[in-house]
Amino acid sequence: AIDSAIESIRRGAYHYLTKPFKLEELSILLSRALEQVDLRKEAARMRRELRGRHLRDTFVAESESMQAILENVERLADASTPVLILGETGTGKSVLARALHDGGARASAPFVSVNCASIPEQLLESELFGHEKGAFTGAVNRRTGLFVEADGGTLFLDEIAEMSPALQAKLLHVLERGRVRPVGGTRERPVDVRIVAATHRDLPARVRAGLFREDLLYRIDVVSLEVPPLRVRRADLPVLLDQFFTQARSRHPSSVAERFSPEATRKLLEHRWPGNVRELAHTVERVVVLAKGIEIGVSELPSAVTRVEGSKGIDFGPLVSMREMQRKYASHAYERLGGHRARTAEKLEIDPKTLSKLLEGDDE
Repeated sequence: AIDSAIESIRRGAYHYLTKPFKLEELSILLSRALEQVDLRKEAARMRRELRGRHLRDTFVAESESMQAILENVERLADASTPVLILGETGTGKSVLARALHDGGARASAPFVSVNCASIPEQLLESELFGHEKGAFTGAVNRRTGLFVEADGGTLFLDEIAEMSPALQAKLLHVLERGRVRPVGGTRERPVDVRIVAATHRDLPARVRAGLFREDLLYRIDVVSLEVPPLRVRRADLPVLLDQFFTQARSRHPSSVAERFSPEATRKLLEHRWPGNVRELAHTVERVVVLAKGIEIGVSELPSAVTRVEGSKGIDFGPLVSMREMQRKYASHAYERLGGHRARTAEKLEIDPKTLSKLLEGDDE
């Protein structure tokens, strides 16, 4: 009886009663158990509220499009559902992936990130799944791999579209089975990992081109979040500019810069920022480091920011090729529709693959 009582508590029972028991004793225990349930619910609610507040304090979202994304992040954070983050280079996809992890139930577990475009195929396989000693030339020691390192937490696969088809098949196998086997190994081990993937590519178009597995796309694209480019979330620009300026001054205390001139600020806010948030952050840090005086003027800004651009619409001035005109109009429509590719392709009555080529400047 004692053994069964101990086993019951080990499996989650609040308490146990031995027969015969008094009704008063049962009533007291039930009241305490219900109080504990209420306390747990209140603690969970407070944790969610604090995580949501932290997310909004660290992620700039003045624009409606970014506020909608943050609302989705808050809803998805506690789930283990795979998430696919889409968006141009530099829009902050990795920051959003980290926010998904930090705001959820896996926050205390590891967040492991890998850029699939920066590692050769053979090394990426070993990086993800690990390898046994002697599995290949140079494998002088055993390695566990990122899936095992991320066990219980989140694995962020950045630029997943650049992964080779052969490696995609192995990744799909791990995701379907929830088990990983190192290169050169004979045994599998279970892993509990939430997958967050990101890409600036049009994955359905790559599926049609035979460059990405359709079954893997279905596996990682359970929920997708599309991060709009900075040029279509203008309301976020002033806040980001102020944030990056403060951070740059903190990193470079010897800088004499204290502010931007009104004209320099106007130029920064009017620029289209093709490199998105990353370009803005690097630009601000550069001018802070090189600042000549208290106020940063237009002359100290990069030429890419100060030169005149046709950012208010399509520039019909100099003659350009029809292809270039199509690109400009596609970009214009993309901005007008809030950075949503599917909606833009529908409005322009073109295939999403064609739209992607226009936006990415791909003539192939």
